[in-house]
Amino acid sequence: MANSEIVITPVSSKADRAAFVDCAYQLNASDQNWVPNLRSEEISKFTPGKNPFFEHARCQLFLARRGGSIVGRISAHIDELALKQPLEQGMGPGTGNWGAIEAEDEAVASALITTAEDWLRKEGMTRVLAPMNLSVWEEPGLQVRGHDHAPMVMMAHHNAAYQAWIEGAGYGRVKTLYTYDLDVTQQFPPLVQRIVASGEKNAKIRVRDAELKHFDRDAAIICDILNDAWSDNWGFVPFTDEEVAHIGKVLKPLVHPSLIRIAEYEGEPVAFMMTLPDLNGIQMRVNGRNGKPSLLGLIKLLLWLRKPKPADMRVPLMGVRKKLQSSRLASQLAFMMIEYIRRAATAKFDAKRGEIGWVLEDNQGMVAIADTIESKVNREYVIYEKIL
Repeated sequence: MANSEIVITPVSSKADRAAFVDCAYQLNASDQNWVPNLRSEEISKFTPGKNPFFEHARCQLFLARRGGSIVGRISAHIDELALKQPLEQGMGPGTGNWGAIEAEDEAVASALITTAEDWLRKEGMTRVLAPMNLSVWEEPGLQVRGHDHAPMVMMAHHNAAYQAWIEGAGYGRVKTLYTYDLDVTQQFPPLVQRIVASGEKNAKIRVRDAELKHFDRDAAIICDILNDAWSDNWGFVPFTDEEVAHIGKVLKPLVHPSLIRIAEYEGEPVAFMMTLPDLNGIQMRVNGRNGKPSLLGLIKLLLWLRKPKPADMRVPLMGVRKKLQSSRLASQLAFMMIEYIRRAATAKFDAKRGEIGWVLEDNQGMVAIADTIESKVNREYVIYEKIL
């Protein structure tokens, strides 16, 4: 079977798309640190009309077969918004992506990558940044460190062999992304406590919870700050209004007001921090290895969503408006939000661990904050580049 011809075909039907999604469950079934997300959500992710990414992106999914059996998959895609970004900022004209790669062995991976590259060339691309699954806001990069434990919500886990296979296909590192782990049951160092206490005495500063009754308003505020705060970051692609609405809908079951803070200065929203209970923990217990929970498993999942306790926490996003970045106020607001969320996470959700990330390796401000609160890098993801 291993010597059989590898046949790559484009996904062209609903059944193909289902097979594309199921391929990941099949090839990762024996990896106990791979998280089986809900299959229905994975299908929606790769379905035009259900994921607003496709409203500004061209995408082709591919399946690999050997001897009639599915042995791999890959997506090739071009984000029209990314093409409009400055080339020196990571994306830019001529830059396409591939992602969602799963492969039974190196020969399959090589065939899939070659197919994705050929599709991108035909679409006029001259450069690849990969893997991206699908956008930089979803699951960017390939995991190269931390395979001995499961990722938290909205982070990927990859077969450790993929690194050598991708690098063997001529790809070189362009950026490394970190996630940071910390014990949230412990108070932060005295320096951080003094900074927080000082901010609490400043009448111009207000750090408030997100409000569920004004969820759409606060989601729009957060995304406005995010688009401003991250606009100069490597790899940045702006959120569209449709994506804001979609993300709000998807994340609403995980939203707890005390875990999402908006910082105001003189009445203006200038910073935010979003924290989510780690959905992956419960998914690994109830979803089965195929992403299809039993009726009892589904009930357990729904009950957990109503009251996620105990639950560890992940901070997927935070930002401070560009005009305040590199200022003392920016770091003070960040420490205040981190501390307030730490208190809520331990008191209300019995959290023991927290995770911050991903963080770009050269984001000096965030790396300094992570170091100051004594968190440690627990996983690394690499984004690769290749000229076509």
